[in-house]
Amino acid sequence: MRAGVVLALSLLLLLGLGLAQEAERGRRRRGGQKRGRNRSLRQNSEALARLRSVPLDGGDDDDASVFIESYKNVNELESSYSVIPGRKGRCMYQGITMFDRAVWSPKPCLTCLCSNGLVACDEVSCPRLRCPRTVIPVGECCPVCSVLVPDGPELSGDSSELNDPGQPLPEPHTQEHMDLLLRREEEAQREEEARLRLLDAERRRKRRQKKLLAKQQKELFEERRREEEALREQMEKEEEEEEQRKRDEEAAAATAERERQQRMEEERRREEDRRRTQEAEQRRLLRVMQEEWGGEGDDFERETRPRPAPRVQEPPAPAPSLPVGCVFADVTVTCKDAHFTNIPPLFIPQLKALSLEGNDITTIPTGAFNGLPKLEWINLSKNRITTSGIDPQVFKGLKFLTRLYMDSNFLDQIPPELPPSLQELKINENNLRGIDENSMQSLQNLVTLELEGNMLSEGNVAPEALQALTQLSYLRLGRNHFRTVPQGLPAALQELHLENNVIEEISESVFNNSRNLNIVVLRHNRLDETMIAPLAWINHKHLESIDLSHNKLYHVPSFLPRSLVHLVLVGNRIERIPGYVFAHMDPGIEYLYLSFNKLESDGVDPLSFFGSLRSMSELFLDHNQLTSVPLAISEMKALRFLRLNDNNMRSVAEDAFCDPMSEEESNLMTLRLENNFIDTRSISPTAFSCIHSYLSVVLQPQKTK
Repeated sequence: MRAGVVLALSLLLLLGLGLAQEAERGRRRRGGQKRGRNRSLRQNSEALARLRSVPLDGGDDDDASVFIESYKNVNELESSYSVIPGRKGRCMYQGITMFDRAVWSPKPCLTCLCSNGLVACDEVSCPRLRCPRTVIPVGECCPVCSVLVPDGPELSGDSSELNDPGQPLPEPHTQEHMDLLLRREEEAQREEEARLRLLDAERRRKRRQKKLLAKQQKELFEERRREEEALREQMEKEEEEEEQRKRDEEAAAATAERERQQRMEEERRREEDRRRTQEAEQRRLLRVMQEEWGGEGDDFERETRPRPAPRVQEPPAPAPSLPVGCVFADVTVTCKDAHFTNIPPLFIPQLKALSLEGNDITTIPTGAFNGLPKLEWINLSKNRITTSGIDPQVFKGLKFLTRLYMDSNFLDQIPPELPPSLQELKINENNLRGIDENSMQSLQNLVTLELEGNMLSEGNVAPEALQALTQLSYLRLGRNHFRTVPQGLPAALQELHLENNVIEEISESVFNNSRNLNIVVLRHNRLDETMIAPLAWINHKHLESIDLSHNKLYHVPSFLPRSLVHLVLVGNRIERIPGYVFAHMDPGIEYLYLSFNKLESDGVDPLSFFGSLRSMSELFLDHNQLTSVPLAISEMKALRFLRLNDNNMRSVAEDAFCDPMSEEESNLMTLRLENNFIDTRSISPTAFSCIHSYLSVVLQPQKTK
């Protein structure tokens, strides 16, 4: 039994030495490996240390158990084991049951270990020999020197050669060689640990330096923000002071104007008194002259030829006599809120403007303006005038009339016989129930027509009535009952307002005749994107502004005009911006307002803003459901005003607005991010580095969960 133990110890000694040399070569190849590899070397060293205590001349069963206990560390060496599972700590190998911790050699140069039900087998690595001749002894798997080289490091015991790390290690047949191997392993391990400690210390230093730099940048950012807030407060204070100064100046100017009017009124009264005094004096002189030249006698008849009257200098033309409550200035008479029930009689031939706004006038009789032949503007708004109370010929004689305001009365039809010179007609907030084809046939020079707040619809407005207005460029039909855009729009029309109707459809041909349209306002209607004809306005070359806010749109409508610059879609139900929806526009959309919709981040396509990246100047996406900044924002080079407040964003990416690799400054003047869920402490210090002024960035307040 002693011989078997000795043989087993010899095999295991050779195995440990081979593994040690493999570990040394691996250490030299992988000088920068991780700390886990050093753990394996340390375990190898411990195994060799335990092997040193095993007697080489054999021993009893206890010695064998000591050897087997030390062999457990073989499991942790770097090797390619083949693992065979076992049960309850025992191992099955080629039909043979092995107990836990059993070690055996099924064939030469192969050693196996049973550990917790697993079989680990490894081939023995043979060491390199410095011998002229080698032989493999019987029962061995590694060669040995047959004749030792004289004066070689194996026999010389020269410690200088053994300690030279550049020389290959001798075969560790002696205790001294094994100690040298262990010493070198420990030194290499200490050097590696020292190097790792240095690397770890360097990493910690860099982390501390990075944190310190970030802290300094954040402090600098906060300081700049405080300075800019103070500057903004100062500017706001100065603006308030400037506004207060302007208000004071306006109040002073109004007071001065009232005083001037009062002085003029007093001067007019004094002039009237002087005129009356002069007239009374003239009458007295005439009576005296008549008494001197026109007496009677009893005896003879006196010659009665009258003497020539003395020449009297004519007084200057007096100011016109006005009713109480009226003010005369230059060529304008204003009788606002004077409680008149009728148009006051006036005889002022040079008068050009008459305002009777805010009275209780109910009728306009024949000859109401006979004494005012040069009138150009009449304001009869906020009275009680009815259509039946207007004489058919009352306006016909006013050859110079260009503006007529009759808002907030009780008219149910357009007044008849309006003069052809009229250029501006306002009949808002009345009871108009229709416009027949002859109502405005004579108004060939009309430029502005406002008929808001009436009871008009496509059923009671004749297309011929609008077509006759060949010079009309501005038309307001809001707050009526139109379900579709009215037909017969004039060819010269440039601005159309149809807000607050019940419009549900825009047909393909409704704008065909109005090729000069520039502004269309359709807010507060019932439009959705499916009821806008694809060819309704896409080819219009001058249509630059469309207001479709507060309708029933679910996504940004397609086929928008190529020339569109300004688009308002506030207060819809928009969930998506389709890709390429702005791509066909030339030169590109500049103002896009999408506030108060239902946009989410996945509803904004990466190509949603394609075609507008170089033109977009103002983009409002506030009061939506966005969780992140849209990707295209950082590519909008002309963007000046951006609103992303009142969304659901929780973070701001470092490159959301600025390119960290570029030194180019952004054109953003206002960036609003308040009322989100953003942790402002987590924002990168470089996230707003390209923005010229931190005063432009509004981050507070933020919402909490």
